[in-house]
Amino acid sequence: MMGASGGFSAYVRRDLLLAYRRRGEAASPIIFFLLVSTLIPLGVSPDSARLAELAPGIIWVMALLATLLSTESLFASDYQDGSLEQMLITPQLLVLPVLGKVTAHWLVTGLPLTLVSPVIGVMLSLPTAGTVPMMASLALGTACLSLIGAVGAALTVSLRKGGLLLSVLVIPLYMPVIIFGSASVQSAIDGLNWFGPLAVLGAMLSAAIVLCPLAIAGALRLVSNN
Repeated sequence: MMGASGGFSAYVRRDLLLAYRRRGEAASPIIFFLLVSTLIPLGVSPDSARLAELAPGIIWVMALLATLLSTESLFASDYQDGSLEQMLITPQLLVLPVLGKVTAHWLVTGLPLTLVSPVIGVMLSLPTAGTVPMMASLALGTACLSLIGAVGAALTVSLRKGGLLLSVLVIPLYMPVIIFGSASVQSAIDGLNWFGPLAVLGAMLSAAIVLCPLAIAGALRLVSNN
């Protein structure tokens, strides 16, 4: 068990170090998140009341697209340089290194998106009552997006241009996360109990933590055997 937990922490540290060395690439989802948020008022309406009405859904769709932007490369570099094969033949449980890589992906992508979301909320005239629910739902929801996206990334890692196929595979699975994530924010704005949708997100995350690493490990073994 000590070796297994060491494999998890080692891959977290490794991927965080790689992200630090590729700071420009790691910052792309955050830059995308910020740039699109500045364009929304120009393309929809500068009216604050109109923006406040649309803000929960807009923020969640932008978070989804920003996460998807970085998911394709989750296993690509490891596949290209042979590190993925080394990970597959290690005596440790494969699900823990996989979970370590997904955790590092969330720390680089999902956590910054969560932290910067209040700024986006101000830009989109999101009511103050929705700020805390938005951050809480994004913290849980982006972790779900990373886990689900990693399954698609594992299935398409051997394809030269698998980005389109990855989107087709994972976006239908992303829909429940977006529905309950935006519902928690909208419920808080409307003065309703927003803990219900947030609890559903927590249940989704719990199920994803259990099931997605197993699916990712199976997909990676399938790809390596082919």
